[in-house]
Amino acid sequence: MTNDDIIKWDERYTVDIPILDDQHRTFIKMTNDLYEGCLRGGDTAKQYLLEAVQEAAEYAKTHFVVEEQILEKIQYPKFADHKKEHEAFIRQVLQQVKEFEAGHTVVPHTYAKYLKEWLLTHIAISDKQYSLYIKSLKRQNILESLI
Repeated sequence: MTNDDIIKWDERYTVDIPILDDQHRTFIKMTNDLYEGCLRGGDTAKQYLLEAVQEAAEYAKTHFVVEEQILEKIQYPKFADHKKEHEAFIRQVLQQVKEFEAGHTVVPHTYAKYLKEWLLTHIAISDKQYSLYIKSLKRQNILESLI
């Protein structure tokens, strides 16, 4: 982590599921790496942006599959809404890649900031909701029967 990072991991983002917390940390690192690449400016930043966005989209797909499998297994009541958030994010990222590849002007900093805002909002709000649900299941000794 450098002083140029736009996101710093904070324990308030923890969802208390180690694999998901590790994946969230990786997302944050990817966002910080993207931002650092943007600081290079010019064509270097644009090429870095394309590669970073494609990598983020692939990683997001993998992460979302893992997260959704867990949420489905525990019968999370807001599963459908959570999955829709994931799908909307992937659509948005793939649209940005498509526009970039088609030659549309892209401002790398704008994308890095979009990724930061989406990631922090999603983890701090949506993911925290399922974290609270899981804690409730644990308190009721229900979780073990679902996993």
